[in-house]
Amino acid sequence: MTTLGLGAVRRFHLPLKLTVGVSVVAWLVAWFAEAPLADWLTFNVFGLERGSHFGEAIAFFLLDVPKVLLLLLGIITAVTLIRGFFPPEKVRAVLAGRGLVAGTVTAASFGIVTPFCSCSAVPLFIGFVEAGIPLGVTFAFLISSPMVNEVALVLLWGLFGPVIALVYMAAGLTVAIVGGLVIGKLRMERYVEDYVWAMQGKGGTLATVQLTWEDRIHDAWAYTKDLVRRIVPYLLIGIGIGALIHGYAPTELVAAIGGRSNPLAVPIVVLIAIPLYSNAAGTIPIVQALLGKGMPLGTTLAFMMAITAISLPEFIILRRVIRWPLIAVFGTVVTTGILCIGYLFNLLIP
Repeated sequence: MTTLGLGAVRRFHLPLKLTVGVSVVAWLVAWFAEAPLADWLTFNVFGLERGSHFGEAIAFFLLDVPKVLLLLLGIITAVTLIRGFFPPEKVRAVLAGRGLVAGTVTAASFGIVTPFCSCSAVPLFIGFVEAGIPLGVTFAFLISSPMVNEVALVLLWGLFGPVIALVYMAAGLTVAIVGGLVIGKLRMERYVEDYVWAMQGKGGTLATVQLTWEDRIHDAWAYTKDLVRRIVPYLLIGIGIGALIHGYAPTELVAAIGGRSNPLAVPIVVLIAIPLYSNAAGTIPIVQALLGKGMPLGTTLAFMMAITAISLPEFIILRRVIRWPLIAVFGTVVTTGILCIGYLFNLLIP
């Protein structure tokens, strides 16, 4: 390449570098300013009483909305850049050539960086079966992807620190791996709808597209904006519920329902979660409020995982490709795993 060509490349990339640099600085300024700004708005501008139920609820809401949005806009853009190297086609290609154990562990790990929710379960299931991936490996991915959501992971890291975030990831991976292995060993392929098996081997080979860094940054930002737009309603509802819990729910009530003194706390919160539907990010503000009221980590994680992995809407969606006996086994295995994790972490982490 000539000197003129190199200069043209540098001039072409300068606006992108400048934009990224300004965006990072703006994000950092907003991150450190939002907490004192929320406090000032609540107690100085609005004149609410510090320590009152309503004042503390409003302060929680005004603090969490910008904090969660900043985490989404900033960190998820970076995570999406990394995830861009693992498109679904590449995931299927990697998983298709592995055995049950190695494939199950790999599928569960890929689920962390592929943020599919229950609405994506049917096309993902069909695509994996079409590629010849074993049923247990497919379910390991379907469990891990919504349960170990990368949005929830970075939100937990940002709000609670690395320990709780890594505990959440390890717990979700454990459920996904064990669930995939159990379903694989039970040989329940007969409960998959016939039309799904008829598609096996009909998938074509997809060409690999080489993207520049400019393309990747543009695509990551476009994805992040679309993600934020889609989950903001869940987040606002979740933050609103979290604010009400933080401001109004008596600590004694939360302790009675989900505290360590109640031996049935974990199954109770799992039963409460099953009819609900939310992505993992929408549950984070509720998790934050429940932990703040003294609910143990294991019970709180069980509630969060149940909402994302064994919700009734997901079962209804999966019925389009598998029959009820397999759905029942899937639900039983995952529920058992969530209950075990809830009790285990309540025992290990005071």
